[in-house]
Order: sequence, then C-alpha cells, then structure tokens
Amino acid sequence: MNALPKWTILLLITTTCFVPSIRSEQSLSEREAMATLDRFMEAFNARDMQAWSDTLHYPHVRFASGDVTVLQSPQAFQNRQVFEALAASGWVRSRWVDRKISLSSPRKVHIQTTFERLNSKNERIGQYQSLYIVTQKDGRWGIQARSSLAP
Repeated sequence: MNALPKWTILLLITTTCFVPSIRSEQSLSEREAMATLDRFMEAFNARDMQAWSDTLHYPHVRFASGDVTVLQSPQAFQNRQVFEALAASGWVRSRWVDRKISLSSPRKVHIQTTFERLNSKNERIGQYQSLYIVTQKDGRWGIQARSSLAP
C-alpha cells in the first residue's frame, strides 16, 4: 500500500477537523440594545416613569391598539397615565419570554420580543409579541420605536 504524501495527510486533517465558527457572541451594539430592553422592563415594573422614559429616544414612536403615538419629549412620555389601567386588569409586572435580534448594525438593532403580563400570583394574564427598534444617538442607546400586539 502506498503511503500518502505528508501534505495530503495534513490537508485531510485540516479539512475534516476544521468546522467554520458559528457566530455565537453578540456584537457590542446588540449587547447594548438588549441591556436597554432590560432597563426598560426594570423601570416599567418599578413604575418609575423617569427611569422608564430615560430608556427611550425622542421623538418616540409607538404602534399599539390600532394607533400610532408619537411622543416628542420625555415630559410628554411621563405625563401619560399608564399604570392605573394595567393595574385594573390585574397586572403586577411583566417579563420577557423571548427576544431575537432580526436586524443589526453598529447604531441600530431591531429586536423581536415576546413578553408576558403577570398578576399578583405570578400567573400569566397576557402574552404579546412586539418589535423594538433600539438606536444609538449622541453616544447613548435608547428605544426609538416599538410596535406591540398588546392592547
């Protein structure tokens, strides 16, 4: 039996052992966008209008309940009554169920989400899909727009 040349053996080992790396790490922009969503949810659950509005960029656009709302400033965002209606529905807090990045660039990330609203017994009272567009402006990451299937 003829021996294979050394270069052939090396080529076989290299090509059979090498598996192209699959991108498993998020880019810096993707990590920043996800961290922004974490701060958004934390402030929302704390009912902290100031901290919640600080996670957004303005003008901020929201598509929900068949309406398009454009909030021009943090003050306009903070002047809304949000938590009373949610509490009347039995809501106590919300949480992310799933988040997937669908589009990403160094200064803009689109994140498809599923979130749940929970009652005081930690039972789900609603689950909704949404899309968040998170952008970097003036060195800060914030949610520029969101579209939700939640009421």
